[in-house]
Amino acid sequence: MKKQSILALFLALGGMQQVIAAEQTVPAKNNFTVTADETLKAKLPADILQRGYIVAGTNPNTPPTTFYQEDNKTLAGREIDIMSAVAERLGVQVQWHDTGGFDNIIPGLKSGRYDVALSNINATQKRLEQVDFVSYYDASRLGVISRKDASIPEFTELTQVCGKEIGAGAGTTQINRLNEASKTCESQGKPPIKVAVFPDLPAGVQAVVSGRVPMFFGPYEGLTWQVKTVKPLTMSGQISVNDAPVSIAFPKDSQLEEAVQAALNSLIKDGTYQKILDHWSIGFGAVKESKRNQDIF
Repeated sequence: MKKQSILALFLALGGMQQVIAAEQTVPAKNNFTVTADETLKAKLPADILQRGYIVAGTNPNTPPTTFYQEDNKTLAGREIDIMSAVAERLGVQVQWHDTGGFDNIIPGLKSGRYDVALSNINATQKRLEQVDFVSYYDASRLGVISRKDASIPEFTELTQVCGKEIGAGAGTTQINRLNEASKTCESQGKPPIKVAVFPDLPAGVQAVVSGRVPMFFGPYEGLTWQVKTVKPLTMSGQISVNDAPVSIAFPKDSQLEEAVQAALNSLIKDGTYQKILDHWSIGFGAVKESKRNQDIF
């Protein structure tokens, strides 16, 4: 493989994200500009109004969600555009931080390091015990990738691959779903699914490309991007689930939630929200309304 091809593959997988240290404020590219709404701005907590920005944590690991551009310094993606538009509608800015891993997000919110966090986070009842949520993206479509030359037949249920090895990202709902499917396999007298846990999506994708694991399970939009970018890969499984939407996470009882929810619904109403998703070719995940906490479920 030529040197340029290796570099392109590495960038596509987000492997150079570790160049930027966790917790460091990082620049971000925002593709949309929206006007502020003074009525919505009045909903902001006094401390955020005074400082003029919202601190947002994210775990950048793959397009089109959140990732580092080719300069390895600047964040871009769906979540950058969504949160930046929310902040602009509220008349403030966003200060982005790299959490250094998905598992660091909830502890970071609980300790007060971040006002919000966006990292393809599914709202769940269990997570709701620790943090609060405002929904913004329908995550009911998941995918399983493999190498093309593995010739794995297409499937729509995880129990169709009992006995196979499938990877997923640490701390994600996909791990739980694989474990549940594995139990179903055993109850049907079939061999269990061997679940391989990776620190994040790029590590899992690299493992599939190198042949370390035959398949990797994750968000459909992110894996579709990888399949388009990394030639050896194909989408073998398309799984429909009833998970709650991907949501912005907050410390429990954050006074910022009402303002963010109102700004999101304002962006949905004026069409900006749909334009952002369409820009990243993921308009199929649009929600009609942003909801909060128990109303999400």
